[in-house]
Amino acid sequence: MSGQSRPQQPEMITMFTDTYRTANAGGRQPPWDWQAPHPHLIRWAGERKLGGTGRSAVVVGCGYGDDAAFVASLGFRTTGFDYVADAIEGARSRYPDVGLDLRVADVFDLPPEWAGAFDLVVESMTVQSIPREQRADATAAIARLVAPGGTILVIASALEDAVREPGPPWPLDRADVDRFGEHGLEPVMITRWERPDRPDLSPWLAEFRR
Repeated sequence: MSGQSRPQQPEMITMFTDTYRTANAGGRQPPWDWQAPHPHLIRWAGERKLGGTGRSAVVVGCGYGDDAAFVASLGFRTTGFDYVADAIEGARSRYPDVGLDLRVADVFDLPPEWAGAFDLVVESMTVQSIPREQRADATAAIARLVAPGGTILVIASALEDAVREPGPPWPLDRADVDRFGEHGLEPVMITRWERPDRPDLSPWLAEFRR
């Protein structure tokens, strides 16, 4: 993590790095790794009949790349990034042949050429992994990725459903979700998609458009 524009969080960085490193060595997989795209992303894309031919997309905090590979399968030129190099190593191993552009990058220190560069931005459970005092800055950085006319999809756990403290994760409340609309983005849909059969799924689902 480059992190030049924020205080370092060494314990958290170490935790995520050790988790992915252990998994890559054949140990226990990260608890957030379903080895499949997030069900809410699949459902949303299906309902929107989403097609990406000729358009670009980025998946924030892509981990092992399942969401990014799904988005690429819809025709988007897809970039996925994560600040943990071991996560990107695992994503490249899991999806070597789907044409993903996988990068090690820090949400607080993104390449300047990414500003306004993506027609679709998928933010799934990244902001909730960032300490609350840095949440507004993270939201602003992610929102800046959205191109004119583009869309951001936000998937996150809900604070009302939180069962443990301290984090990570630090689940989002409605104000946290609404904050994406402070950066030139208009809300299209903000809802709670909950499944009784999968209470572990993150219930916030929000769509904003520039």
